[in-house]
Amino acid sequence: MRYFLAAAREGSILKAAHYLHVTQPTLSRQLRELEAELGEKLLIRSNRNLTLTPAGKLLRKRAEDAMEIIRKTEAEFRSMGGELRGDIHIGSGETAAMRLIARLCSELHRDYPGIRYHIYSGKSEEVEERVDKGILDFGLLIQPVRISKYDSLRLPGKDVWGVIMRKDSPLAGKRALSFEDLRTLPLICSRQIPGGENGKSGYPEWFGEHVGELNVVATYNLIYNAALMVEEGLGYAIGLDRTINATAHSALCFRPLTPKVESEVVIVWKKYQIFSAAAELFLSRLQETFTDSGSGN
Repeated sequence: MRYFLAAAREGSILKAAHYLHVTQPTLSRQLRELEAELGEKLLIRSNRNLTLTPAGKLLRKRAEDAMEIIRKTEAEFRSMGGELRGDIHIGSGETAAMRLIARLCSELHRDYPGIRYHIYSGKSEEVEERVDKGILDFGLLIQPVRISKYDSLRLPGKDVWGVIMRKDSPLAGKRALSFEDLRTLPLICSRQIPGGENGKSGYPEWFGEHVGELNVVATYNLIYNAALMVEEGLGYAIGLDRTINATAHSALCFRPLTPKVESEVVIVWKKYQIFSAAAELFLSRLQETFTDSGSGN
């Protein structure tokens, strides 16, 4: 798998062999044996380059996940014994609730400096997939999501949905924005809300049957990039409060939607998960800190 991933990444037998410190014939033989074992052609070889077949693309994704779990397992074994150390893997969408987790990590770091934290940022479905596969220990998910398959804790506070705009916009003088305010605006939407990539909505009741009336000019999965487009005058971004810099020195401001739309944030982990000592300690601190905010499922 390591040889295959190197070949796929480098796009060349020569470069991959150099990276792996093996000879070209050795690498070529290993790749042929892998194809024979799986009964599928994985690579299309030309004089200079390698390209992946559909089967090769599938294997690359599976192999990357498998190697990530192997590296995570090796790190857990290296952390056994002696001073408590190890790695904790946390996934999150863009939410201000991540500050609560960052604060907890900082507090733990003072007592256990040998623990390292690895943060993955992505859409809710990406975070869920990585939690399901065991690549992530914990995931922060913005409601609504189906969390019955996990153990979970609800974090305090709620995320408020609204519009990110330039401070020189005529709408910046409003305290909140209605659907009528947005109807003709050029909008920059998350791929998880109406008009986005998959039509999944964090607040479908707000848009209702008028989704098709929105003028979506761009979509995003990272609010930082969306904020840059807003700054350059492309449009107005729909997103969550406290995820962008809206201080006095920023060119941007945030105005909530009206009627008000809020989303709870939960931190989830796999049921019956066997954690490393570091992740077990993190979970214990999570429960001590946030149990009063909501109950685990």
